[in-house]
Amino acid sequence: MTRLLVVVPSDTDPPTRLGQWLRDAGLELDERRLSAGDPLPEDLTGHHGVLVLGGPQSSLDDDTVSPELVGVRHLLGQAVAADVPTLAICLGAQLLAQVGGGSTRAGEDGPEVGATLVAKRDAADADPLFGPLPLSPDVLQWHHDEVDRLPPGATLLASNPRYPHQAFRVGRQVYGLQFHIEPDEALIRRWAESDPVGVGASGTDVDTICARAAAVQPDLAEVWAPFAARFADLVRARARSGQPASGA
Repeated sequence: MTRLLVVVPSDTDPPTRLGQWLRDAGLELDERRLSAGDPLPEDLTGHHGVLVLGGPQSSLDDDTVSPELVGVRHLLGQAVAADVPTLAICLGAQLLAQVGGGSTRAGEDGPEVGATLVAKRDAADADPLFGPLPLSPDVLQWHHDEVDRLPPGATLLASNPRYPHQAFRVGRQVYGLQFHIEPDEALIRRWAESDPVGVGASGTDVDTICARAAAVQPDLAEVWAPFAARFADLVRARARSGQPASGA
């Protein structure tokens, strides 16, 4: 089997639909739930790709505030160094930006939450994952921090007017997504009910955010399930190559 290491920094953001799409694409998911005390591997040996999800932690937390993120940063650094197929989402994308030499900060325009659109950049047309996407795909947002500076040499793949660094690629196949594609309706409601600051910044209310997110779920599946399958293709190609994920 082709094995994907799935790092879940918080039980508030499990792989949900994305996990099922990746299983449907033939990947074996090795989930490590940090909130449950699951240990992270020392390196990526035995895995052919990486998925890092989000959580309520801040990318600005130091090692004493969020010690569980130390190992996540370490593995993302290995993935960048060896160009291992990687998908890092929200908090994961912010950590990826940091380890790649970029930076993050508290979002200057406040929290961005709920269903919205992002726009592909020109460079996305030649990208194996982003190329087939529509020009302005639906996404789900839920972040308080932002990537304010991309890693040197990173390729910007998607933007929006509020936060320009919505998706980027480091190397050939290490991807960061500031937005979410994984939440189902139940997870969005859980987030909305536990984040009054984020909901307040949206100018709406919990029920409106949940209704709008529910309305775009079919479009999300239509666009992002094939995206997940294309990412699985990268992971399988890595497995077929026989190249160790650790880069050793």
